[in-house]
Amino acid sequence: MGYYTPAGGLPGQSELLTDRAIVKEAYTVIPKGVLRDIVTSNLPGFTKTRSWIIARPIAGFATTFSQLIVEIQPGGGAAHPEPEAAVEGVIFVTAGELTVTIAGAPHVLGEGGYAYLAAGESWSLSNDGSVLTSFHWVRKAYEKVQGIDAPSSFVTRDQDVEPRPMPDTGGAWATTRFVDPDDLAHDMHVNIVTFQPGGSIPFAETHVMEHGLFVLEGKAVYRLNDDWVEVEAGDFMWLRAFCPQACYAGGPGPFRYLLYKDVNRQVLLTPGGTR
Repeated sequence: MGYYTPAGGLPGQSELLTDRAIVKEAYTVIPKGVLRDIVTSNLPGFTKTRSWIIARPIAGFATTFSQLIVEIQPGGGAAHPEPEAAVEGVIFVTAGELTVTIAGAPHVLGEGGYAYLAAGESWSLSNDGSVLTSFHWVRKAYEKVQGIDAPSSFVTRDQDVEPRPMPDTGGAWATTRFVDPDDLAHDMHVNIVTFQPGGSIPFAETHVMEHGLFVLEGKAVYRLNDDWVEVEAGDFMWLRAFCPQACYAGGPGPFRYLLYKDVNRQVLLTPGGTR
């Protein structure tokens, strides 16, 4: 399997600027063609690093998470990547190798490597190899619940987790789940969803969870609110709560995307409410 990784650069001055970028009240599509050098951000505390910030909380839209695509050159990294002690994170590597040191123990993550980083964890990042590394970094404020222990950090790989077919789909639609969906310790899931050519979400999902969907491989036609939008490897979709969604996978190979969603928490209705 392969994972799309943006390369940056700028289009030539003779090229048309028409692209597929869409920003609407219910959803946003950031196509791969707009992930250029001019829109990268440096991150405090990091060396030899740049990032594309592709999602952040916005009032009236999605509010629960941020998502970055981060590039680190050989020899670069960060001793203290996460600036907020109450924030958990997930890292997913799409190119190169990344050393993630958690509580003093180093873990070398290659392509497909996945790390869950608990809120308050002591961890660092470094590129100790000879080639550029690129990864997704999803961040969310962890929502504690009285009587439920917070989850611990862990590392795994896409290649080591068996996708679970969705019921009644004959394997056309499957999800690689990196945590148990019934484990109430986790208040977010970052999974990989796979559709075989011709596979579909056969109804318009309409639910409270917010989503970030980065297409790792393949292409599809995706239903977003009342629009059908063509997407392909390298595109990012950002959905607010209750945005109707569905898709048809276009082939000729699998259609796969990295999916964020917020889960397993009651809705707080009072200012400063606690769980």
